[in-house]
Amino acid sequence: MRFRRHIPAAPRWQWTWPSLGPNGFRRWALALGGAVLAGYLTAYLVVFPSPIWRSRQVVPRVLGLALEDASRQLRQAGFQIQDGGAESHPTAPQGTVIWQDPPPGVSAPAGLRVTLVSSGGPPKIPVPDVAGLDAALAQRLVAAAGMTVAQVESVQADRPAGVAMMTRPAASTVLGPGAPVTVVVSRGAPTITVPDLLGMSQADARTRLELEGLQLGTVTRRRTADANPGTVVAQRPATGTLAAPGTVVDVVVARSPQ
Repeated sequence: MRFRRHIPAAPRWQWTWPSLGPNGFRRWALALGGAVLAGYLTAYLVVFPSPIWRSRQVVPRVLGLALEDASRQLRQAGFQIQDGGAESHPTAPQGTVIWQDPPPGVSAPAGLRVTLVSSGGPPKIPVPDVAGLDAALAQRLVAAAGMTVAQVESVQADRPAGVAMMTRPAASTVLGPGAPVTVVVSRGAPTITVPDLLGMSQADARTRLELEGLQLGTVTRRRTADANPGTVVAQRPATGTLAAPGTVVDVVVARSPQ
């Protein structure tokens, strides 16, 4: 004999929104808003302090301005200044702003720090070492380095004539672009004895110097009663001085005492 067990059917569960009247819905919305506000205040005061609304300003363009003027303009716009140091620049005058971060035109929060980098002036150039080079080549090297050959000075030295001895300022000295540099060139060793020109006429003195490989330099006239007018009464370098070929000898020529 079989028995059949009767199992009652499981009740069917169905969600239904609670019936809220006008006042109930308002209370529910206020409760939800209060929870959101409480969460935000907790994050604002405890976790991530920040203002609810933060004003924003457009970063002004201060490139090319003097550092002091640029800083003042940014502060007036509501920003703070961060010194980014100085960097060399080939054209910007020293002390002018060559870089800013954030860049101009960007909308940024008020009070943000704007980094300014100023120009340190043109990059410095070391004077090249031209000692021992031909004078013409030495001048070209100085010019190629970005400096100006202001003067070529010749000196007596135990080196062949026409060879560069040194520069002024000295090699490795750091200068700005276009700075003047003097190239010192050897006139050769002092091997010629300066002849005695006293008592000679100016023309004879010139001829004698040229025969010895020297040159007549400045001629100064001076009244004197001790020598015939038109004759040499003084010279420089003095008689007997050893000089290099091409050395210039200056003379003083007597003139009539009247």
